[in-house]
This record gives sequence, C-alpha cells and structure tokens, in this order.
Amino acid sequence: MSKLALITGASSGIGEELARYHASKGGDVILVARREEALNKLKSELEDKHGISAHVITADLASDGGPAKLYEAVKSAGLTPDILINNAGFGGHGKHIERDLAKELSMIDLNVKALVELTHRFGSDMAAKGGGKILNVGSTAGFAPGPNQAVYFATKAFVNSFSQAVDHEMRDKGVTCTVLAPGYVKTEFAEVADLEGTKLVSQGGATARSVAKHGYDAMMQGTLVTINEAKLSFLLNWVIPFMPRRLVLKIFGDMQEKQA
Repeated sequence: MSKLALITGASSGIGEELARYHASKGGDVILVARREEALNKLKSELEDKHGISAHVITADLASDGGPAKLYEAVKSAGLTPDILINNAGFGGHGKHIERDLAKELSMIDLNVKALVELTHRFGSDMAAKGGGKILNVGSTAGFAPGPNQAVYFATKAFVNSFSQAVDHEMRDKGVTCTVLAPGYVKTEFAEVADLEGTKLVSQGGATARSVAKHGYDAMMQGTLVTINEAKLSFLLNWVIPFMPRRLVLKIFGDMQEKQA
C-alpha cells in the first residue's frame, strides 16, 4: 500500500495510533497538529520503522483560516491525500453557562467547522479523481444530549449526521465517509476536558490503539457508522432511543458529574 493519509490531531491519542497503523501497512502520512516537536518525533519513528514518507504540517485548525492554510500547505507541497482522517477535537467539562464562552466557540470551530471545511476541500479533490476515503472521528457522545458537556456532545451529534449524509452524496463518486464513534478512550482527552473524577472516566475505557485499528479497518471497508464496543452499540441503537428523554438526560448528566 502506498496511499497517502492526512491525519489531524496526530500528535497523541487516537490520531497518533491511526498514523502508526496506516504506516504499518506501508502507507505514507501527513501528520497535522499544533505540537511540532511531537509530530517530528512521530515522523522519525514511522519512517525508521516502516520505511514510509511522513510529512509534518503544524496547524491550529480552530483558528480563523486554519483549515484553508492547511489545505494550501498540502497543495504547495505537491501532495494529494487518498485518505482524510478528521481526528482533531476536544471536549470540556462543566455547565454551559458557567464555562468560558471562548472555549465553547473554539470547540465548535475545531470539532465542527474545521471538519466540515477539510471534508469539503479534500473530499472535492477525491471526488474529482474518482476515489478516496474519509474517516471522521466522532463519539458515542453523538447519540444523546450530554449535560455537563453540552457543546461537546452536540458537536459529535453533528459529526454523526453530517458524515452519513456526505457518504450518501459521494459514494457514487468513489468516496466513502465513515464515522468512528468510540466510547471513553484512555488518552489525554480526559485531562484536557477536565473529566478526571467523573463516573465516565472511573469506569475505564478502551486503548487508543484498539480504537484506531477498529476505526481504520471500518473505514477501509466503507462502513457508515462504527462503535468500537458491541455492548455500547446495542445500548445506543436499541435501548437509549426508546427511553424517556428526561431519563436519558439524567443518565448522561450523572456520567459527567464529578464524584465526591
């Protein structure tokens, strides 16, 4: 395999493991994140271990013009991704009106606006050449409203809906779009989102490596939506939708509460 994959949020967690997995299959990568040192370290690791080409582009995708600058940097380098993995994103604990508004809006800029723009720009190129694959990293949070993480859950609901519609629109052009919707994953996400001490985190979670492999394999198969745990998939698709809304809100709100 010599396909080129562009991976956002590649400096840690699921993004880093997606880069490793793709490289292990002989694929070249474009590593995108804000932390240049971490990206260069990963670049060296992948090139030395797998003999592939890794390109590093630092970018703040939540900033004004960030996604457009990334697209132009990729084009200026003469690179044409066959695979787009929109993994960059973050959450934030707390009641919406008590959280910093700038952080809430920045979350929307990264989790939604950047993902939409990159899907549009690179997806258009893929459709024009007759093929490509897109993996949008969503979350099981996208299947229900989430008190104490209201904006984060809402952004992932958008990713879930948007990605499925895009897949339907582009499939006849040879482009598929897969949503990876994992449950809690043991990465630095919890620390950044201030979720440590909540029931969600205390219950443990999957490894970034296992989730990355699950999502990547599903993308290659052209799966529409995939959840990494069968039990979670059953609950979210066949139990939660039939429960009273107020009960669902209480369950998910309690999961995000800090334990005494």
